Amino acid sequence: MSLHLPAGPSSQETDWPGMLERALTGAGVHTQFQPVVDLARGVVVGFEALTRFEGFPVTNPDAWFAAARREGCSPELEALALRCAFSARPDLPPHTFLAVNVGPDVLTHPQITQVWNSQADLSGVVIELTEHARIDSYVSLEPALDRLRASGALIAIDDAGAGYAGLQHLIGIRPHIIKLDRNLVSGVDRDETKRALVDMIGTFASRIDAWVLAEGIEHLGELDAVMGLGVPLGQGFLLGRPGPKWPEADRRGAALLRQQLPVGSEHSLRQILERATTVQDEREAAAAFADDSVDLVVLLDHARRPIAAMDVDGLVHSALDPGMRMNVDTVVVEAAERAVTRPPGQRFRPLLCVDDAGCFVGVVRMERVLTFLTSSRHTSGT
Repeated sequence: MSLHLPAGPSSQETDWPGMLERALTGAGVHTQFQPVVDLARGVVVGFEALTRFEGFPVTNPDAWFAAARREGCSPELEALALRCAFSARPDLPPHTFLAVNVGPDVLTHPQITQVWNSQADLSGVVIELTEHARIDSYVSLEPALDRLRASGALIAIDDAGAGYAGLQHLIGIRPHIIKLDRNLVSGVDRDETKRALVDMIGTFASRIDAWVLAEGIEHLGELDAVMGLGVPLGQGFLLGRPGPKWPEADRRGAALLRQQLPVGSEHSLRQILERATTVQDEREAAAAFADDSVDLVVLLDHARRPIAAMDVDGLVHSALDPGMRMNVDTVVVEAAERAVTRPPGQRFRPLLCVDDAGCFVGVVRMERVLTFLTSSRHTSGT
């Protein structure tokens, strides 16, 4: 999401056609990156690409993209912003993701599609759908979103809690990441209504196997509040300002997080995690199954993110199916609640567990989940 900077001269005084024509040549357009921080560990796990416009009377990115929509060149400007962001992708630090913004109204435009196709794959890329443009038909977006997911991308809803569709976006798109609107995060420590809404979104996210990201964290009280509400990811000036590739977390913010690290839950999936044989192509899988002790193989991409699980009977379970992939620190009870929302034929498939960067760490079989939940150790709460 772009920052809300002063817009400068009014639209009536600004030569938007001339400025857009110049910007679309690449003049004055560049990308900065803002770190996304794992609030449980105090480390950077991703970067959001933010488009900047220098040398113009107006520098506010929101004003630029709004003007592009008015002038009928939104696809061209958004495609330019994506290309600028992706030009830095080869240097992306290991175990981090790159988040890019795109309007749902241009998602299927040929110029945007051309940008996606220019990438060998989209593993480690988070595509944020902004709420600044109305979505008239979720059904019409499904084929494009499915293709992006199949290429390895994660889908995020930007500015949740603001804009036209609100929670309808969450239901229609079922994103992997839900970004809380900065206006919802601002002052959340002093507003019970905002806290209730964040808590509600967190509950919804857990049921659809999504992560929540709070953006716009600028004050310690806001950080305390979102951490207390169980929000796993954060972004904002307190944690790290935008800058050239690749900015580190703000030292003061990181120190504050280290002072407040929550105690790890002894009831998380990590407690019942199993190692699994991993491969990078199906030929390796066939060889792995030659060992009679192997009944499950996990296919990984080049960044060690799970693509699918394969069993000895030849069945392939996609990691993109709802509820197949879960964070290893998810509480077992919560994981079970998510699993039962899967289609009946998938409810007892093993869970593919990942760390905060999406990298595979092991599997959890549903039999172990049931055993854990019915054990005296769990039911006694000790």
